[in-house]
Amino acid sequence: MRFRGLHHVELSVPDYDDAIRFYDRMFGWLGYRSFWTLDVGYRSTYYMARFPLPHSYIGIQPARSGGRLDPEARATGIHHVALWARGRREVDRFHRDFLCPEGVTVTDPPADYPVYAPGYYAVFFLDAAGIRWELAFTPRIPGPRDILRSLRAVRALRREHPEWRRHPAREMMRRLPSRAKLKR
Repeated sequence: MRFRGLHHVELSVPDYDDAIRFYDRMFGWLGYRSFWTLDVGYRSTYYMARFPLPHSYIGIQPARSGGRLDPEARATGIHHVALWARGRREVDRFHRDFLCPEGVTVTDPPADYPVYAPGYYAVFFLDAAGIRWELAFTPRIPGPRDILRSLRAVRALRREHPEWRRHPAREMMRRLPSRAKLKR
C-alpha cells in the first residue's frame, strides 16, 4: 500500500497575477509555504502544507487559452480540489475569517457530510478562475456520535438503492489489476 497519494497538481488560471494574490492570502491563512519556478523554463507558483518535507503540493500557472470554469457544467477537467483541514474549527474559522471577508463565492457553507465518512465536515467555494475548492476535515478516529450519524446516513442511502446486495462500503470498492497481472 502506498504511504503517500497525490504528489502534485498544476492548475492553469486565466489571470495569473490576480490568482497568485488570492492564493497567497488563502494558503498563507491555512499555514502553507510557497515557492516558484523563478520563470526558468516555465512560470508556476507552488503551495505546500508540509515544508521542508512536502507531502503534496499545488501549482498555479498562467493559462494560454480559455476562461473562467463552471464546475456546475461538469465539463472535462477538474471538478474541485479538496484540502485537508486540521479540524472542524479550522473549517468554520476559514469560512468566517477568510472566505466571507474576502468576498469569495461560497457554494456550500460548512456542513457535515456523514454519508462521505464518519465526522466528515467541509466548506466548498469558488476562486476567481471558477475552480471549485473544498476545505475538509475527516477525523483520524471518529467519535461514537460521528459513527452513528454516518451509519444512519448510509442506511437511508441503502433504502434508496435496493439493487445493492452488500453494505455500500463493500459495493463501492473496486478491484484494480496488480503489477503482476499487468505484466502477463
